[in-house]
Amino acid sequence: MINELIANDITPWVTLWHWDTPSALHNNTSTGGFLSKDIVDKFADYADFAFEAFGDRVKHWLTLNEPWTVAINGYLSGSHAPGRCSNESEKCLKSGGGNNSTEPYIATHNMILSHAKAVQTYRQKYQVK
Repeated sequence: MINELIANDITPWVTLWHWDTPSALHNNTSTGGFLSKDIVDKFADYADFAFEAFGDRVKHWLTLNEPWTVAINGYLSGSHAPGRCSNESEKCLKSGGGNNSTEPYIATHNMILSHAKAVQTYRQKYQVK
């Protein structure tokens, strides 16, 4: 796809994460997706792979799409993936988990750390190229 964009004089902009944490990574009890600090290094490794594989053709990178929306709708209201919430609404009662008082903040914190580490990786290893 990247090559086709370039062949058609379209500059590629790549978003590394667009609400699509792999299920195995999200459901793994040692990671828990953005509820665990383990995601920070895993995301940085993924970003490193993408920068290495596509960086010769992609010069514009976005790390995380709409982190606020993910934190609020994914970990507070439960209306978006991963659908976690703990209030008394029917949606939350069906979600099977969540803690509205902590999870939006934990997820946000880990998204910010993931973004920062990916940017650090890019700046240290790829920006000059």
